[in-house]
Amino acid sequence: MPGDRNPPAATTQAAVRRVLEEVRAYVEYQLSTGLDVLPRHATPIPTLPAPPATPDAAAPPSLRAAARPADLFVGAGVHAAPTLEALRSEIGDCRRCKLWQGRTHLVFGVGNPHAELMFVGEGPGRDEDRQGEPFVGRAGLLLTEIITKGMKMRREDVYIANVVKCRPPENRNPEPDEIAACHPFLLRQVELVAPRVIVALGTFAAQTLLTTRTPISRLRGCWHDYHGIRLMPTLHPAYLLRNPNDKRVVWEDIKLVLRELGRPL
Repeated sequence: MPGDRNPPAATTQAAVRRVLEEVRAYVEYQLSTGLDVLPRHATPIPTLPAPPATPDAAAPPSLRAAARPADLFVGAGVHAAPTLEALRSEIGDCRRCKLWQGRTHLVFGVGNPHAELMFVGEGPGRDEDRQGEPFVGRAGLLLTEIITKGMKMRREDVYIANVVKCRPPENRNPEPDEIAACHPFLLRQVELVAPRVIVALGTFAAQTLLTTRTPISRLRGCWHDYHGIRLMPTLHPAYLLRNPNDKRVVWEDIKLVLRELGRPL
C-alpha cells in the first residue's frame, strides 16, 4: 500500500540473505588466513550500503567483489575513497587492531599513485615507524637498489605499500587478526593504483595476497593472478641482507617482471 512503512517480507528476506552471505564470505576468508578470532574495532559496524546502480569505474569488478565482505568491519568510506589521499584520511588514527598501541607513525604507502608496478611488503620496521614511510631502513635501501640499479627505474615511479600499516613489536611477524584488520586498506590501495604488475616481497605479502599458506620458496619465480593483475612473489629484501647469495634468485624474478612490463633487461 502507498505510504506503508513496513517493507514487503520478500524485500526484508533478501536484505537479510545478503548480509548473511557477506558475513559467510568474510569468515571464510579469515579462516583461510588462519584467523580464529575476528579483529576488534573501535567503531561500530556500519550499515551495508545498497549495491551501486552502475559498475564502479574506479576499480576492476573482481577487486570490488573481493573487498565487499570486509566492508562489514571497516565502513563504506574505505571502499568508496576516490583517491589514495582520501583513503589515508578515511583510515585516520587507526585503532582497528592492537598494533596502534606501539606505533610512532602509521605507514600508509608512497610513490606514483598510477604506477604500473607496485611492491607490497610485510610491514614497517623501526626506521619506517619513525619516518612514516615504507622501506627506508636497510632493507629499503636494498629495495631501492633493485629498483634503480637493477630495473633502471626511479623509486618515485613505482608504488610501495605493506600488508600491515603499523610496526609489529620487535619486528615480529604480523598476526592473523592484524593482517585481517589492514587487508581492506591494501585492497583499496591496489584498486586505486591499478598496477599492471605486483611484486609481493616475502612470505606474508605473498600468502596474504594469494590467500595461501604455500611457502615463498614454492611461490616465487612463477606468475600468479591477483584478480586480473599479474603477481610475482619474491624474497624479502630483509632476507637478502641475511642471505646475500640469494640475490641472484631475486634477480631472476625481477627479470620476469621486466619482461612482463616490456622494459629492457
